[in-house]
Amino acid sequence: MSSDEPTDETATSDETFHPLGEAWQDDLEDVLDDTEYDTELGMEMGKDAMRVTKGELSEEEFHERYHDDVMEEFGEDGRPIASPDDVDDGETGSLLSSLTGDESRREVLKKGAAGAGFATLGWGAVDQQEPEEPAVEDPGEVHPDEDATQWGMTIDLEHCDGCLSCVTACNAEHQWDEGANWMYVLAFEDGNVESPEPDNYESVHDFNFLVRPCQHCTDAPCEKVCPTTARHTRDRGGLVLTDYEVCIGCRYCQVACPYGVNYFQWGEPDVEREELSEEGIYDYRDRPVSRRAPRGVMSKCVFDPARQDGNQGEELVGTTACESACPPSVIQFGDKNNPNSDPERYQDNPARARTLIRVSTGLPSPDELPGMLEGVDSNLDAVTEAVDGLTEESIALAVAVQLTNVEYEEEAPPGDTLPEQEQTILDVVGILQDHGLDLTSEETLRRLGLTVDQFEGPSEDVEVSTNEDVAQERFEDYIDAPEEEFELLADIGTNPNVTYLGKQPGPNAHQVPGPTSYEEVDMLNVRQKALDDETVSIVDRDVDLGVGEESNSSH
Repeated sequence: MSSDEPTDETATSDETFHPLGEAWQDDLEDVLDDTEYDTELGMEMGKDAMRVTKGELSEEEFHERYHDDVMEEFGEDGRPIASPDDVDDGETGSLLSSLTGDESRREVLKKGAAGAGFATLGWGAVDQQEPEEPAVEDPGEVHPDEDATQWGMTIDLEHCDGCLSCVTACNAEHQWDEGANWMYVLAFEDGNVESPEPDNYESVHDFNFLVRPCQHCTDAPCEKVCPTTARHTRDRGGLVLTDYEVCIGCRYCQVACPYGVNYFQWGEPDVEREELSEEGIYDYRDRPVSRRAPRGVMSKCVFDPARQDGNQGEELVGTTACESACPPSVIQFGDKNNPNSDPERYQDNPARARTLIRVSTGLPSPDELPGMLEGVDSNLDAVTEAVDGLTEESIALAVAVQLTNVEYEEEAPPGDTLPEQEQTILDVVGILQDHGLDLTSEETLRRLGLTVDQFEGPSEDVEVSTNEDVAQERFEDYIDAPEEEFELLADIGTNPNVTYLGKQPGPNAHQVPGPTSYEEVDMLNVRQKALDDETVSIVDRDVDLGVGEESNSSH
C-alpha cells in the first residue's frame, strides 16, 4: 500500500473489524494470501467499506483513501464510489452534499443529476437488448425510483421444517459445486432457545432455524471494493450480481461482505460449461451473472436473474428456485417495494398469510364446488356434511379472510401466490353465498364465532371493537405466527433485502444437527466437521451455521 494509508482512527489492521469475528477475519486474510493481489489492501478496504455503509466514512474519503493503491494494484479503479472528480461545484464535500442542497440521494438521482458522475465506470455497456434504456447504470444507488422493483424475501423461520429442499433446488438450478452452498438452512441453539436431538423430537418445528441466502443489500459493501465493476448492483430489480467475465478473483468482495456468502471457484467446476443453458447464464444485458462460476471467479446467491428477466418463461418471473421448492412456503420472494407482494403481505400479517396458505389448499376447488352443492340444502350443517373440505372452522376462516380483505392500489407482482390463494378463498365464499348461505348475517357470524360480543381473548390485553378485529384474532388462534422480526446485521447499514420472522440467533448461538442432514439429500455442509467448536450468530465467529465459505481442504 502507498503512504496514504488509513489513519489510526480507522483502527489498525490487526483489530477485529468483521462482524463474523476474529477467526473468520483471520481466515479471510489467509485466503487473500493465496491470491496474487495485495492482502493488506483487501483487508483495509473491506473494513472501510463497512464503515461507509455505517455512515462513519464518506464515499469521497473512501475513494480517495484507496484510489492510488487500487490503480497501482489493478491498473483501474471502477469502484462505484464518489470521488472528487464527481464534484463540480467549486467547493469541497461529498458528491451528495454538492448536489442541490438538502435533497436526499434518492431525490437527486430521481432527477438524473448524479448519473454523469459515474459515467466513467462503463456500466451498462453490454446492455444490448434494450438500447432505449440509459447506457449507464448507477451502481452507487440501487433505486433512483422508489416505485422501482426491489427483489427480496421474507422468510418465516418458525414454520421452516429444515427439509433442505431450498438447498437442493438452488443447486439443481444453478449447479454450484457441492459444498459451495448459495443457500443454507441451519438448526441452532443459543442458551435461550434450544433445539431437540435430531432423533428425539415431536415436530420439526421444535428446531430453531436460520435460512441464509445472499441478502442482496441495497447498500452492498462488497461492490464498494470491487476494482473492475464485476460485483455490482443491477438497476433492474436491485439484484447484487457478479459478472463472471469481468471478475478477476481478487476476493476483496469476500472480505467486505458482512454475511459471509461469497465463494471462490478454486478448480474447474463440477458441471461443464456445455451443460449450462445460455438463457440461464446471461441476463437481459447479456452479462454472464448466473449459474455456477468459472474457475478463478467469485459466486454467490443471485435471486435467479434468468427467471426475473423472463428467459425461462414469463410464468417464472417473480419466483426463485428455493421459494418454489419450499414445502411449507416459508420463503416468500417478490418485490419489497410493493405492499401487495408476497414478502410484504406476509411480513405485514404473517398469521393471515399463513391462514391463506393453509386454508386455500384444503378447500374444494371453486370450479368443482357448484357441482358438489347440487341438491344440498342451503344451511351450514347440510353444506358441511355434504362437501368434503368444508368444515365449520374452514368456512369461519374463509369468512374471516373476506372480512379482512384489503383492496391494494398496487397490482400484485408476477409470480406471487398469496393474492391467488386469497382469491380462491373469496371465490369459495361467493359460491356459498350464491348457494343461499347468508354468511354476512349476525346469526351466521355468531355461529362462526366472528362477532365482537361473543369474543373471548386469551388475556385482557386483547381488545376487539369490530368483527374484523375478531377475524384477525381468529387467524392468531389458528396459526402460531412468529412474534419477532429482524434483519441480519441491521446496524451495519447495508439495508438487506431479506427480512426474517422468528427467533434471531443470540450471541452464543451455535449450530446443532437438524432433522434432515445434508448427507441425506446428497448435499454437503463442508463446515460440518467444525460444528462442535464453531458458533453461528452474526456477532461472533458464528459462520459455520453456513454463513461460511468453502472448507480449507478446497484451497
